[in-house]
Amino acid sequence: MEMEPPLPTHPKSWSIHTRSEIISKYQVMERVGSGAYADVYRGRRLSDGLTVALKEVHDYQSALREIEALQMLQGFPNVVVLHEHFWREDEDAVLVLEYLSTDLATVIGDAAKAKAPLPLGEIKRWMIQILCGVDACHRNMVLHRDLKPSNLLISDHGVLKLADFGQARILMEPEFDAMEENPPLQPQPYEHDACNQESSLHHPEAFPRIDNLSQAGYGNQEQGTICHEEYFRVLDEMKTKSSADDIDKDTNIPDGNTSCLATCTTSDLDNDPLITSFSYEVREGEGKELGCLTSCVGTRWFRAPELLYGSTDYGLEVDLWSLGCIFAELLTLKPLFPGTADIDQLSIIINVLGNLDEKAWPGCSKLPDYGIISFSKVERPTGLEACLPNRSPDEVSLVKKLICYDPARRATAMELLHDKYFNEEPLPVPVSELRVPLTRNGEDEDSPGGLHDNNDMGSDSDFDDFGPVNITRTGTGFSMQFP
Repeated sequence: MEMEPPLPTHPKSWSIHTRSEIISKYQVMERVGSGAYADVYRGRRLSDGLTVALKEVHDYQSALREIEALQMLQGFPNVVVLHEHFWREDEDAVLVLEYLSTDLATVIGDAAKAKAPLPLGEIKRWMIQILCGVDACHRNMVLHRDLKPSNLLISDHGVLKLADFGQARILMEPEFDAMEENPPLQPQPYEHDACNQESSLHHPEAFPRIDNLSQAGYGNQEQGTICHEEYFRVLDEMKTKSSADDIDKDTNIPDGNTSCLATCTTSDLDNDPLITSFSYEVREGEGKELGCLTSCVGTRWFRAPELLYGSTDYGLEVDLWSLGCIFAELLTLKPLFPGTADIDQLSIIINVLGNLDEKAWPGCSKLPDYGIISFSKVERPTGLEACLPNRSPDEVSLVKKLICYDPARRATAMELLHDKYFNEEPLPVPVSELRVPLTRNGEDEDSPGGLHDNNDMGSDSDFDDFGPVNITRTGTGFSMQFP
């Protein structure tokens, strides 16, 4: 008896099988991934037999963001390729992406299961490729906002590529009229991406060498090392599009868990402990919907403190914090800050880095939730060294350059690419020598991103793990003190 095919996640998700503009060019094969806002199918391009991923995105804003960002980043070797897209007014967007069968989460998970640390030469090469991808984004003022190992896809040849740009933002100057100069993508009948051409940059060895970054192929801008002060001067002038906050209210749980879709694997969104949760807005008279503005982005374990404290005025630095968390996980094979809820996440960070105050981060008291959420004073923070046991001072130093409270102190991707750490023995191995898993592993309780470190994931409350909470009425609402 023939088995019934699985039902689609979204009521429109099987429309991809009947759309003439798609099936005339692609054979739509099995569904290989699904989430709240997208379904992904393995496909075959009829003209040449190329295997592709067909990502049908059911959320308008997520589709717009991903297409816009990937169009800007085409040609960069460490960013996933968008071959073309289909979008018309009465249908969901369908993105035709390169098919990548595994990701960095699987690399880390396999090593953790084997209880065998990754060789340092391999770690350095993975780090370099991640940095090159992030640098490409940031040089083009693309803020990813959801960097994590499962969003770092890997080709069969070992080339690592940033993917899942559904939460991405393109930053621009405040006085810049985004609607006039960079109009939003509109669904058009049978409209294809103008950047369809294949890129020769996707050869396994096509990535910047550390000793020749100026020849890295970043053709959109004048190359060279940007000084730290200049980088953040530009950063201060670039802010998220003025219309973005209103958009986020409509997409309060963005497609942040569909990285598995780009890798063409299945994930159960409802059971994922890393799903973005609401900020803790408890001011008197405010509705819960206000707890999910632009601060409510990124997977919790990799989310910067400014986001956890409700900031909606941030920039590229939130990606840099995520980088530090990813690098630490490469070194230790376990998450750096595995919080079970947003408040637990902050508590873990503060216990490691110490108290968050004006001395640690000038201006932090202006964060929206700083006066609402407070913790008991930490007399002896454990420090990042304790989180990175048996790692060298240079490795700890590299992570410290990214994991710090003050966003202005975080090293840029380009600064880290020039760090002496990558030019010292053991040197990064060639991409061709990287050990690449055959397929992506599914999330399970034995994986670093699973449930084994968190025994009380059944509750949605941020307060369950903290016992008594002191709630004090203030002039503007409430203040919560955690032990």
